Amino acid sequence: MEQRMTILTLRVEDLDVATRFYVDGLGWKPFLAVPGEVTFLQIAPGVALSLFDASGFDQDAGRPLPHPFNLAHNVDSEADVDRVVAELTAAGGSVVLEPQPAQWGGYHAFVADAAGFVWEIAYNPGWSVASDGTVSIS
Repeated sequence: MEQRMTILTLRVEDLDVATRFYVDGLGWKPFLAVPGEVTFLQIAPGVALSLFDASGFDQDAGRPLPHPFNLAHNVDSEADVDRVVAELTAAGGSVVLEPQPAQWGGYHAFVADAAGFVWEIAYNPGWSVASDGTVSIS
């Protein structure tokens, strides 16, 4: 697993309130917003903050997680998801959700590290990072 994080996902009870805080209150610009589901904001080159509606967050992980956030590590293929999950479990992590097709069209898994913090390992064919670090999801 490369030493990097691509998305910090926050589980939010009220997506509209959370989105207004970052967009209207702080002036941050979303690069993708799906009303009632998720809002993505770029927070650093190649890194996004995801505000995920609570019910969708729990459903995506297959169950409620012990913390109201997860870290994501995007990879280039489904095989890479399987490989990184194997690396994490070999290092002492535990699988929360086995690698599988995601309802959003990609392939993902959730793995808890030794301290219980959860990583989503994901292949999203629409995820891209331009040479200047600009993130986009098509």
